[in-house]
Amino acid sequence: MNRTPVDSSALRSVGYDAVRRVLELEFTRGGVYVYRAVPGRVHRALMAADSHGRYFVREIRDRYDCRRVR
Repeated sequence: MNRTPVDSSALRSVGYDAVRRVLELEFTRGGVYVYRAVPGRVHRALMAADSHGRYFVREIRDRYDCRRVR
């Protein structure tokens, strides 16, 4: 999956597959995680957020099934 670099102290890059509704996040401290069944509106809001890290904690972490891929 292609990821877009983001300006964030928590996240290095963000990818999204709209067909499969899969969000892929690369963290600055290492690790890539895949989140499943994520609506497109959540991805759009994450990309538009003033703070990607705060949005992640508030709206994504612990809300969607995830697994570490790297």
